[in-house]
Amino acid sequence: MGCTIHNSRGCNSLSNTGTDCKTSCGKLNVFNWLENIPEGINPLDIVEIRFKNTRKDFFRNVNGIKLEEGDIVAVEASPGHDIGTISLSGQLVLQQLKKYGISPNTELKKVYRKAKVADIDKWQNAIDQEHKTMIKARAIASELKLNMKIGDVEYQGDGNKAIFYYIAEERVDFRELIKVLADEFKIRVEMKQIGARQEAGRIGSIGSCGRELCCSTWITNFVSVTTTAAKNQEISLNPQKLAGQCGKLKCCLNYENDSYIDAQKDFPKTSIVLETRQGRAFHLKTDVYKKQMWYSFHEHAAVNLTVVPIDRINEIITQNKNGVIVEELVKKESLSPDLGLGFADVLSKDSLDKFDSKQKNRKKRRKPFKSNKYSNKNKKEKNLKTGN
Repeated sequence: MGCTIHNSRGCNSLSNTGTDCKTSCGKLNVFNWLENIPEGINPLDIVEIRFKNTRKDFFRNVNGIKLEEGDIVAVEASPGHDIGTISLSGQLVLQQLKKYGISPNTELKKVYRKAKVADIDKWQNAIDQEHKTMIKARAIASELKLNMKIGDVEYQGDGNKAIFYYIAEERVDFRELIKVLADEFKIRVEMKQIGARQEAGRIGSIGSCGRELCCSTWITNFVSVTTTAAKNQEISLNPQKLAGQCGKLKCCLNYENDSYIDAQKDFPKTSIVLETRQGRAFHLKTDVYKKQMWYSFHEHAAVNLTVVPIDRINEIITQNKNGVIVEELVKKESLSPDLGLGFADVLSKDSLDKFDSKQKNRKKRRKPFKSNKYSNKNKKEKNLKTGN
């Protein structure tokens, strides 16, 4: 049995038990590490269902239907019903409920049934209208001169309702827009405002690291990112490199920020100037994890940089406070080759066209004329016989 891929949301929506095929895409995918644990007498009747892109919700299986991850089901909606895919079931759902602060006793919407062929066909027809609806809705919003951007449209499974996700920097009065959209598409309209990071997560893309965006694969709550995180990690404040696909600062700037803050507690202030017999040494660069700092005797130029361990720096600062000027930044006996891990630029050493065939500019040599004495002798004998 091959991979059954449902082309509605760019994911493998149908279950493929017994195969090596994935049953979901990378958007907020959850690995159920409690899948093989047998259920108790009263199995958990709550399942997690994923809809378009990153939208998920919890539903209660009141009818006791046997459900597996990847099954397409019809669930309760307001109004009508919606179609989604089981993304998680079993005891791990309790961990997800705890993560989002939801009590298992909370009143949840119901799972009606496994989706029938007619349900899936109707769902697919609604999905096919989403892109056209989004383009038309953008044109209508532009005609109404609303300062907003409609980034995505999601139809309900029965096709009676659609959610319009939009981005706006300020408050927008879209009451007239809702009336026009309802009359144009003959559906119930729900407007939902999202941020730039949420839009990137819903659409999905590839980051500068070569991997899928974190906001579309596993991040569910967005924490503010500031340039302070880049400064703590000694990263150049280049907006083009620090900005993600959403135009905001990359979320990954926060990943190692706490580690850098903890490591920098032992470092002296960079504004302190070291007094030596060689001159005044100014700080230019810091390597946090190697616990080293670079100093130069030129305040505004990276000339003749000297690597100084932080222990030696603290020692010099203490002596300077006591009025002692040290002879040199680094003691000669402490100078030793750095045996730590480093990086080598091996790509620039090799030419990119080294495997290309090069045409050699060689002139063709003319073969030297060789006189054949035997052929000349035969010609003379032939001429004598003919009388010429």
